[in-house]
Order: sequence, then structure tokens, then C-alpha cells
Amino acid sequence: MITGELKSKIDRVWDAFWSGGISNPLEVIEQITYLMFIRRLDEIQNRKERQAIRTGKPVEKPIYVQKTQTLRWSWFANRSPDEMLIIVRDDVFPWLRELGGEGSTYSQHMKDARFSITTPNLLAKAVAMLDDLPVTEQDTKGDLYEYMLGKIATAGQNGQFRTPRHIIELIVQMMAPGPHDEICDPACGTAGFLVASADYVNRTHRDALMTPTRREHFDRSMFHGFDFDSTMLRIGSMNMLQHGVDDPDIRYRDSLAESTAGEAEKYSMILANPPFAGSLDYEVTAKDLQVVVKTKKTELLFLALFLRLLKSGGRAAVIVPDGVLFGSSKAHKELRRILVEEHKLDAVVKLPGGVFKPYAGVSTAILIFTKTTVGGTDNVWFYEMTADGWSLDDKRDPLLFEDKLGPVPPEALDATEHTRNNLPDVLARWNRRNGTEQERGRTEQSFCVSKAEIVAQGYDLSLNRYKQIVHEEVEHRTPGEILEELDRIESEIQHGMSDLKRALR
Repeated sequence: MITGELKSKIDRVWDAFWSGGISNPLEVIEQITYLMFIRRLDEIQNRKERQAIRTGKPVEKPIYVQKTQTLRWSWFANRSPDEMLIIVRDDVFPWLRELGGEGSTYSQHMKDARFSITTPNLLAKAVAMLDDLPVTEQDTKGDLYEYMLGKIATAGQNGQFRTPRHIIELIVQMMAPGPHDEICDPACGTAGFLVASADYVNRTHRDALMTPTRREHFDRSMFHGFDFDSTMLRIGSMNMLQHGVDDPDIRYRDSLAESTAGEAEKYSMILANPPFAGSLDYEVTAKDLQVVVKTKKTELLFLALFLRLLKSGGRAAVIVPDGVLFGSSKAHKELRRILVEEHKLDAVVKLPGGVFKPYAGVSTAILIFTKTTVGGTDNVWFYEMTADGWSLDDKRDPLLFEDKLGPVPPEALDATEHTRNNLPDVLARWNRRNGTEQERGRTEQSFCVSKAEIVAQGYDLSLNRYKQIVHEEVEHRTPGEILEELDRIESEIQHGMSDLKRALR
């Protein structure tokens, strides 16, 4: 967790970028990303050098050689602002672009890096802020990056690239990825789902990652993200790097336009909140997706894509607009039928209407399903989330203290706190979905619905279709009782008027 002091420094640097003429929030993050990457390269080199000293062998695959020592962060960070700008602009960035030949994902994206900081003072401020980060505290660097990415959400239309971190954490906790998984987000943006998955695996499977094979898988073949925005690819790659994944598979790919032949049945888990832009022409949509479901709707095409990408037995948790749950078109119904009849639909979690404010007010839900190709749906677990810990207006202010937010607070929430943050309850009840949750009534916040009932309702997955509303019993009085009560009230009024007249005499 970053401190208020460091947040203030970030805000001051952010303001300095704006006053320095760099007002696009994505460009600000991109420039800071480059600097974080340069510092990271220096850290890796230091680690290699320490290992070489311990083993008495030469540095293995050095990043810096003798003639490039002056390009290291530890060298130019101590120069004057004017000298620092010349070094970074004229020497470091051309060198960075040449690193693209090394073959790693982040170096491939960095080969097109454009340095747009033009004033020595701005560069010096940014370098000083990053220098305040402890080199060995990976969580601090990750939190810094998350804090910066959070600024996208308050900067206008670019916020569409970001899913709230606590919603991502809830989904990852529910899916519980393991060290053997291959996780994919086909519309990864800034790689929030992949980062949260990496953090989860690091925390819960630390011993397993000590083995060389598992560590190699974690660093190079566990995390896969696609996007067709080059800025998002760079930011996403750097985000993964700052969270300890050395070489994630973050690639340029137009997920809906390209054939899935090379990616089909490759992944064991998909976590995603893809952009739902509306409709695409058939001509620009991959033909193998049209085989699954004939539609132009992007939300349905993405679900068809997820089914193609998953291995048999693979699981998915994806955010969809509410229309997917109850849309009446032939494609909507067919897609829901496929999920229920041909695979295993596990859960529908209705999200609060304001969860994506201030930049979107669309109603959404989380769909969780398992690819089987032979069916398996028995009961579907529904949960109606009414509060996520934050106000549901455009301000999105926290409603509880920080230690009471998120899906796994250190202490259990009381009944009042639950009304403001449902996430811990969602997680707890999800883990009991095959037990006591089966006995819950339809008036509760969560309950299970049989496959037979869903089929009978035409595969409608909207929660309100199955939820029962509690009606308060009203006591009805006879007409005589009502007239008697009116006579009593009239008599009291007359007595009151008489008392008032006597008092005024």
C-alpha cells in the first residue's frame, strides 16, 4: 500500500506533466511506464552482477555492457536535470528501441517507445518520485502503478479500459487460479485481470513457484493477453513487469476479427471484461466465431470466442452487459442455450448499476461457466450484489474504512457493513454454492435455480425472473373501525379547540 505522502508526490508529478503540455492521461502513464522500465532494467542488471560475484562467473546475458554503463538508471538519476534529459532523450531511448531484438514481450513493445518529456525539470521530478520507491518492495511498485492506472478512470473516455480493482480481485478470488493454469484475457487493456491473478498465485502458491519449472511457466507461459491498441499493449506489459512477471505473453491481436485456429482450446482459464461496442459487420468478424453463433453483437461474439479458446474443463469468469442475460434475439437465446445445455453454467452475479461510474452506467453481471462440450449444468447459483463498498454515483467514494473494503477484509463485516460491501459475502456464499446455498429461499440475496426451471423460462438468466419479492402484510380494518377512529379524532380536535378558546379569554 502506498502512503499518502507518496500519493501526493505522484499527484504533483502528474500535475507537472499536465502543466508541461502532456495532458493525455494515457501518455502520462506511458512516459512514467518507460521510466519505471528503465529502472527495472537496472535492478535486473544489479541482481545479475551480485549473482556473478557469488558464483565467480561472468555476468550471464548482461543487459548493460561496458560502453552502455552511462545509460543505467543509477547513473543518470544523479546527474543534473539538463544533463539527465540529454542522456535519456538522446542515448537511453534509442538504445531501448534496439532492445526489441531480444525477443521478450516488453522489449518488443518498447521498440516503438517515443520519449515526449521535453523539459529537464519535469524529467527530474518524475525520476525523483520513482527513486523514492524501495527497490525490493514489489507490492509498492505494483500499488504505485495501480494508483496511476486509477487516474484513467477519472480522466474521461479512456476509463473504458479499466475495471475496478476490487471487482477484479473478487473475480480472481472466486476463480482461485493455480500454478498450473494458463490464463487468458482476450481484451486485456492494462492487464488488470492478469496482474491480479499473478498476485493471487504468488500469495497462495509461493512454495510451488520455487521449483524452476513452475517459475518458468509463471514468468513466460502462464499469462496471455490480447489487445489491438499499441498503447494498451505497452502499459499492460509494463504493469505485468512491475508485478513480478518477467516475460508475459501480451500480444497484438484483434480478437474478434482474427481466426481462433491457432489459439483454440489453449487456455484453462479466461478472465475478462471485454469492451461491448455494439455491432460488427459480418465481413470483419472471424468466420469460426460465426459458426458458434450467428450474430453481429460483440458481447455474444466474445462469449463465443471464450468457448473456442478454453480447453475442455477450462473455466471462465466474464463481465457481460445485462442484455446477454435476457435478450430475446435468436442469437441471444442460442448462446444461453449453448452455455446451459452444452457446457456447465455455474453462476450469475448481478453487479450494482453504478459499479463502472463515472464513465459508464450500464447494468452488468458476472457470468461464470465451465467448458465441457457434454453439458453438466445442474443448478445455477445467483447472487444479487447491491453494494460493492463504494458509492454508486459518479464520485464513487468509499463507504467504509480501507480495511473493510474488498472481498477479503482482515475481519468479518457486521450486518451494517455488509449493506455497504457485499463482496466478502459473495465470496463466502460462492464457496458454499454446492452446500447450504442449495437450501436458500428465493427471497434471499443468493439462491440456486435448477436447470429444468431455466429451460422452462426459455434460458432467461436475469435474476429478477427467479427472485421472489417479500411483501409486507398489511392489517386491513373494517369500515366500522375506520369510522370509529375518525369520530375519535374529530372529538379530540373539538375538545382541543374548546380548551384553546378558554385559555384565550
